[in-house]
Amino acid sequence: MIRTALSATALMLVAAACTTVPPPMAQQRPDSCTTDTIGWVIGQAPTPEIVERAQFESYSRAVRVIEPGMAVTLDYRGDRLNLHVNSAGAINQATCG
Repeated sequence: MIRTALSATALMLVAAACTTVPPPMAQQRPDSCTTDTIGWVIGQAPTPEIVERAQFESYSRAVRVIEPGMAVTLDYRGDRLNLHVNSAGAINQATCG
């Protein structure tokens, strides 16, 4: 009886040693743009520093600053941030696409 209990315990220890615990997931960035994290950009001037920070925080791969009357392509890119600037030179809208 003791031999059986010791064998069962040894078997459980061996089985437990063989299991692996997955490493914690590193925080991954989304593959596409989001404007949820960049509300602070509204009202700011589109300086290189502001544009770079907005690009990083929106997880976008490209940024375009769209000024009033500026011609832009209508192609949709899920990884692109569009910063719309008003006539006063301040960002008044941030969109992805």
